[in-house]
Amino acid sequence: MKKVVLIAILFFINTLVALAQGHKTHKVKAGETIESIASKYLVTPFDIFALNPDAKSKFQENMVLIIPNSRVKNSDIPSETKEVIGYKNHKVKRKETLFSISQKYKIEIDEIKKYNTFLYAENLRKGDKLRIPRFKTIVNKVSLKNTVKKYTVLPKEGKWRVAYKFGITVDELEALNPNIKELLQPGDELNVPNIADNEELATEESFNYYEVLPKEGFYRLKIKLGLTEEELTALNPQLKDLGLKAGMVLKIPSSIENEGVIDTADIDNINLVSSLSNFNEKKIAVLLPFKLNRLDIDTIAEVKDIIRKDRMLSVALDFHSGVLMALDSAKQLGISTRLKVFDTQNQISKVSNILDAHDFSQYDAVIGPLMSNNFDRMANALKSDGIPAISPLTSPKKLYDNVFQTVPSQELLERKMVEFVQNDSTKVGVVIIADQNHRAVSNRLKSKFPEAKQLFSRKNKEGQDKYHILIRDIEGVFKKGKTIVFIETENEAFVSNITSMLNGLDFELSANLALKKDIEVILVTTDKNSAFEGQSVSNVHLSNLKFHYPSPNKEYDNESNGFVTAYKKIYSVAPNKYAVRGFDLTLDVLLRLASKENLYEASDSSIETEYLENKFRYSKKLFGGYYNESAYVVKYDNLKLVEAKQ
Repeated sequence: MKKVVLIAILFFINTLVALAQGHKTHKVKAGETIESIASKYLVTPFDIFALNPDAKSKFQENMVLIIPNSRVKNSDIPSETKEVIGYKNHKVKRKETLFSISQKYKIEIDEIKKYNTFLYAENLRKGDKLRIPRFKTIVNKVSLKNTVKKYTVLPKEGKWRVAYKFGITVDELEALNPNIKELLQPGDELNVPNIADNEELATEESFNYYEVLPKEGFYRLKIKLGLTEEELTALNPQLKDLGLKAGMVLKIPSSIENEGVIDTADIDNINLVSSLSNFNEKKIAVLLPFKLNRLDIDTIAEVKDIIRKDRMLSVALDFHSGVLMALDSAKQLGISTRLKVFDTQNQISKVSNILDAHDFSQYDAVIGPLMSNNFDRMANALKSDGIPAISPLTSPKKLYDNVFQTVPSQELLERKMVEFVQNDSTKVGVVIIADQNHRAVSNRLKSKFPEAKQLFSRKNKEGQDKYHILIRDIEGVFKKGKTIVFIETENEAFVSNITSMLNGLDFELSANLALKKDIEVILVTTDKNSAFEGQSVSNVHLSNLKFHYPSPNKEYDNESNGFVTAYKKIYSVAPNKYAVRGFDLTLDVLLRLASKENLYEASDSSIETEYLENKFRYSKKLFGGYYNESAYVVKYDNLKLVEAKQ
C-alpha cells in the first residue's frame, strides 16, 4: 500500500513540475495512439515518451500523459512542382550521350526518357529525334499539421535508409513527400519527422535494410532472413519498445539480399488442391494480341496463312488454348470461372479503349497483355483498385504493387546457376570463358569463384573482338576430375569455337592417355540465348559436354501425361511451350484464388507450386510488386533436355 501511495505522490509531483514548466496533460481516449496525440499537440512521440516512459509498454485508454511544449514551427513548407509548357526538338549528334544532353538542357535523364519512351528499350543513336520538355516551376506552400522538418539526403542513402533513420515506414516517407524520386540523390531535400538529432538511428553501409511486410511475424522473418527474434532485436533495439509492425524498416546483415530472398531448403512444394476453401466464382480477364480486325473469317485459307506467318498471333492462340484447358481442369475441382477474353491487337491505344469501355474493379485477376508496353498500361490502370495484373511472358518495365512478374529475372537465373555450381562438391575446378562484351558477368562469376581461371576472347590489332580463343589458351587449365566451364556470350561463332574445342580435348590436350580419360568437362552458362541454338553450334557437342543452363521452365514428360493426351484429343496436335505456359499459369492463378481470399494472400513467399513445365514462388519487392523466384537448371543428356538435380 505504501508503494502505491509513493508512486501516486511521485506522479503528482512530476505533474506539478510539468505544469509549472508550461506542459499540458492529456487523458487518452478510445482509439487514440501516441502518434495521433503527438500530431495533435505538434510534438513527436519521442517527446511524449521522454516525459511518460511507462507509455512505451503500458499505453492504454484513460491514461494521463504529460504533453511537452511544441518545438515545431508550424509554418508553411514550400513545395516545388514542375509543369510542362512545351517541347524543344533535338537531333542527336555524333558522340552525344543522354548525360551530355541532360547537362545541355539542365534536365534529368529520366525526364528525357519519360518523353521519349523508345529510350527505355533502345540505346541512344546518332540521328534520333528527341522531344526535350520545357518546364515552369510552381511553388506551393503546404501546411503540414504534423511534426516535420527538412532533411538533406546524404550519399548512398535510399528511401529505406532514410525511413529507418527517422523510425517511419517507406509509405509514410512517401506520404510526407508526394514528389519523392524513386532513386534519391545526394542533396535532395525531404520532409521527415522533427525528432531530435540524438533520436535519429544511425545507418551503416555495411548493413542492408528490410521493410516488414503485412502479416510478417518473427517466425516468418526467421524463414525469410535466417535471423531469430533475438538476433533481429540485437540489431534493432527499437523492437523492444515498439514491437514488430508492418512497414517498419529493419537493419539486417549485408550478406542477406534486401529483396527478402529465402533459402529454397525452407520451401514446401505445395499441392494447392488439398487446401481449396474459397469456391466463389472467379472472374478472370485475359488480354491477348489476336488482331482479329485483320482476319476475314470467310476465307479460311488466308486465315491459316496469316496464323502461320504471324508469330505473335500464333503465340496468342497457343496460350489461349492452354488457358481454356486450365479452366476445364479447375472446373473438375469445383472451381467455376467467368472468363472474359480481350483482343489488344498489340496496340496500346486498343488497351486504352478496352480500359475505357470495361470496369475491371470486380475482377479477381487480369492476365496479360503479352508485350511489356501494353502490359504496363494495363497494370497502371488496375493498381488503384488493387486488381492483380499477371505478366505471362515478359518482364514488366514497372513492377507496380499489383503486378505479378511470372518470368524469373535474368539476375535470378544467374544466381540459380551459380548456386548450382557452388553446391557441386565433386568439381575440382572452374573456368570462366567470356567474350569482350561479357566482362561484367565474367567478373561477377570470378567474385563467386575466386580460384577460377578467367579467359577472354582474343582481339585483333584494332581492338575488335575476334570471338575465339586458341587451344594454347587452355593448355594446362584442366586437371584430373570434373571441371565446370562457364561460357558467357551472345555470339554464335564463339559458342561454336568453344564447344568444338572442348569436344576435341581428348585429342589435343595431353599426351598422357591416363589423364585424358580422367578429365571431365561440364559446360554451363548463366544465359542460354539464341547463340546456343545457331546452325553452326552442334547439339551433339553440347550433349557430350552435358551442357547446363538456368531456365524458367523444363520439358514435360510426353509419354505419361494426362494434359497432353487431353490436348491432343481436342486440338489434334501436341501442346507447345506457349500452350503449356497458358495452362500452368492460369491453373496456378485459379488454385491460389481458391485457397485464399485473394491472390495477394495466396502468394506468400513460402509457397512454391509446380505444374507441367513451370513452377511459381513469389516474393514481394520492397518497393513494388511480386516476382517469381522459382527456376530450373536443365541439361543436355543424350540429346535430350532434362532437369539437372543434385
